[in-house]
Amino acid sequence: MITRLLVRGMLAGLLAGLLAAVFAYAVGEPQIERAIALEEAAAAGPGAPAGGGGHSHAGAPAEDHSHAGTSGGGHSHGEGALVSRGGQRFGLFLALALYGVALGGLFALVYAAVRGRAGPRSAPVLAAVLAATAFATVVLVPFLKYPANPPAVGDPETINQRTVLYLVAVAIGILAAAAGTAAHRLAAGSDPALRWAAAGAATLLPVAAAWIFLPEIAEVPAGFPADLLWDFRIASLGTQAVFWLGVGTLFALAVRERTTAPPAPAPA
Repeated sequence: MITRLLVRGMLAGLLAGLLAAVFAYAVGEPQIERAIALEEAAAAGPGAPAGGGGHSHAGAPAEDHSHAGTSGGGHSHGEGALVSRGGQRFGLFLALALYGVALGGLFALVYAAVRGRAGPRSAPVLAAVLAATAFATVVLVPFLKYPANPPAVGDPETINQRTVLYLVAVAIGILAAAAGTAAHRLAAGSDPALRWAAAGAATLLPVAAAWIFLPEIAEVPAGFPADLLWDFRIASLGTQAVFWLGVGTLFALAVRERTTAPPAPAPA
């Protein structure tokens, strides 16, 4: 049974990853193009055209494309790039497909662990709730504190610090979901409104603490187009939303109970 769930989860993740890659390519790639053009123009020095010599990166918009900034120390994105533009586009789809397979398998294992112990009894509803919880904990909570940045934003010397802080935010999101679930179960004998209030408070407390105590990272250079920054971050969040919506929907369809019609009565 676990093996079948694992296979279904990996297949759901693969398809969801490809759907997310299509969204990232259609919505995120133009924003990355614009950001890299700005980076190249800044690296070339004052008076250089901000023309279309830039190319897109292979990663999904959900990744933090932090480069050397606008101080002239940025690296080149010109024709000397190690990976061709076509290779980068293929890498986008390949990376999100592999990402989907890995997370889809992990999602199936979590589903198998909590089924019958927590959450809704309906298999499709449980799959949808788990997908929504995963999006909230591992995507939305970290995004609210440390949103993704396009190329030309970020100091390369702080990349390790930013990576650690992002992972800490992910861990806090998972902790918040676990605390909310535990509070809901502990208040099982009380009024439903009180149970949900306890679960909400237990969930929001670690998130609020993280928002207050985790350090800020403000590396957006002065004069960077606000519309580009906003569009890139929306594309990043949208890519993850498409992925988890796809995982939840496809896995729910895969585990739904198949009912069979009762046999017709034999003729008299």
